[in-house]
Amino acid sequence: MLHELRIYTLKAGTAAAAAHNAATLGKEIRGDNYGKLEGYFTTDVGPLNRVVHFWSHPSYDARLKTRADLAKNPRWTSEYVPAIREKLLAQEVRLLNPVVGPVKPDNPGNFYELRFYQLKPGAAKSWLDLFQSKLPTREKYSKIVGLWHTESGQPNEVVHLWSYPDLKTRAHVRAQTSQDADWQEYLSKSRPMIEAQESWFLIPAAHSPLQ
Repeated sequence: MLHELRIYTLKAGTAAAAAHNAATLGKEIRGDNYGKLEGYFTTDVGPLNRVVHFWSHPSYDARLKTRADLAKNPRWTSEYVPAIREKLLAQEVRLLNPVVGPVKPDNPGNFYELRFYQLKPGAAKSWLDLFQSKLPTREKYSKIVGLWHTESGQPNEVVHLWSYPDLKTRAHVRAQTSQDADWQEYLSKSRPMIEAQESWFLIPAAHSPLQ
């Protein structure tokens, strides 16, 4: 299985319209026939004016075929592409190896936190092994939605996604984990492997499977 993370930077004030276009015209045209949509979000905290969407494909070759087939769809090229292109400033694509999930939260109505960790060269496997060994400890406080290791787009990177019902719950979880000795042990071992970190808060679009 291969996952694809697409990040579109949009003109100011157009992210909601781009998400609406994807939820209506885009969904009508492509459905799940050109890769399966796993989640679609707009950014709320972090870099603004972005939409973030995850897709899954059976393999890299299947993704190549899917992209080629989609480019031949006349409604896609004549209706959807012009609608999104006029709003676009930049696009990023990461191909991701899934490690965990994505796992839908038990209840809808969440916001999501997307975390990017740039690791030192050669440290990805060690970080993933350590993180997964301590994940049961972390999940005592909140459940992970997804964990990936970047295949291309950003080498030596891991990406993880979390959900919370509200900001107050996230703050409470962070306070609890700061008191957990086992999790603090993980942090002390993982920090030397990390070169940079980013955290984005995301709001799910109406058509996102992750709500």
